[in-house]
Amino acid sequence: MAVELNDLALFVAVARARGFREAARGLGASPSGLSETIRRLEAALGVRLFNRTTRSVALTEAGERLLARLGPALREVDSALDVVNSFRSRPAGTLRLNVPISVARLILPDIVPGFLAAYPDIRLEVVAEDDFVDLLAAGCDAGIRYDERLEQDMIAVPIGPREQRFAAAAAPAYLAARGTPAHPRDLLGHACVRGRFRSGAMPIWEFERGDETLRIEPQGPLIVSPGGAMDLAIATAIAGQGIVYLFEAWLRPALESGALTPVLESWWPRFPGPFLYYPGRRLVPAPLRAFIDHIRG
Repeated sequence: MAVELNDLALFVAVARARGFREAARGLGASPSGLSETIRRLEAALGVRLFNRTTRSVALTEAGERLLARLGPALREVDSALDVVNSFRSRPAGTLRLNVPISVARLILPDIVPGFLAAYPDIRLEVVAEDDFVDLLAAGCDAGIRYDERLEQDMIAVPIGPREQRFAAAAAPAYLAARGTPAHPRDLLGHACVRGRFRSGAMPIWEFERGDETLRIEPQGPLIVSPGGAMDLAIATAIAGQGIVYLFEAWLRPALESGALTPVLESWWPRFPGPFLYYPGRRLVPAPLRAFIDHIRG
């Protein structure tokens, strides 16, 4: 049975992307070419690896078992090849990061351009999503999360500002019509723009001043998914439809322009900045090692 290692790697890429188009986009290949590769691999193995319909691509049981065994094996191949990379004058290869949407929006723009300029032989792939993922299962070298969501047995390196704040704000017209909250409990009588995670959970609005901490569950006219839909939440607040509660840095342009006015600023909670985290394995891939050196420098 002649099976090419590259065909196996492409199988893993399609399985992790859950589709030929998505995998092709990430690989710079054609969906039809990937589909033909998988057909060739299935013919060589004598089993179907994917169930295909016009709308979806899903692993068969055989495909799931193959993926479970191939992932660790291909990572070992990558590690072995990366030993050679250490002899190069400049690190090369691909670095895959899984990050929250807020980090992609607020922190990476100050880091990525300089990193790419310093390491032109490295290709950076950033997957921005707010769901917590298994890095290795997702095929990523490292992730960025806040300390309460870091996996155990991972090495964590600070990245970005070491202190951030959540902020509440509303349009001047809204406050003129509805009044300005003087205490977090006053929010229960206001229209507030809320977020809801894919799990169905809605983040609590937490405020603190001195030793006092309050957790509020306000109501409002709009609920959005945290991350990608937050621009809609901000636009709704600017239009005078309610109070928004978000990363201060995300609201800063609207606050500085006067489109939004700070609300309960003395109660805005502070929290530590995020961390880059990765498995504590002996050989750190050269692109990741270069990224760590860049953020530490």
